Amino acid sequence: MFIVRSFLRPPEAGKTDGKNEAETARYAMRQRYIPKSFDHPATAAGDPFASAEEAWFWFIRCQCARLQGARFEPGRVETRRPCDPDDLYRAVMGLHRARRLGGDHLRVLGVFGLREQPPDRRRREEERPARLWDEALDMLTTVLKAKGIVA
Repeated sequence: MFIVRSFLRPPEAGKTDGKNEAETARYAMRQRYIPKSFDHPATAAGDPFASAEEAWFWFIRCQCARLQGARFEPGRVETRRPCDPDDLYRAVMGLHRARRLGGDHLRVLGVFGLREQPPDRRRREEERPARLWDEALDMLTTVLKAKGIVA
């Protein structure tokens, strides 16, 4: 279920009717639960990714398509996936906010994601990016497995 926060207008100044600030704050933000539709990809059975690397390359392809003007429509794809592309973005940014992924990790994920190939550790200039790539995908695998996105 989605959690939608609706922000109500605060009471007008001077019209608190005896309510204290805590009560006003409690009413200012409430959560409503809205069930997902049956067409939503997270509720539809989808094929999980074999690895976090496959999921990442899929996310990058989806983002490139979006930048070119494509719209994501559930149910109009050949292979159903257990998530939206935004779910992968949220997972990566959650790791970044938790300071488990640094800026270098994100840079390597972006550069090699756009190339659609992982860094080659046999090349001297790609040794460090290969290490960062492996670290980032290892942390991402843990998160995605917990969510059922990676098998």
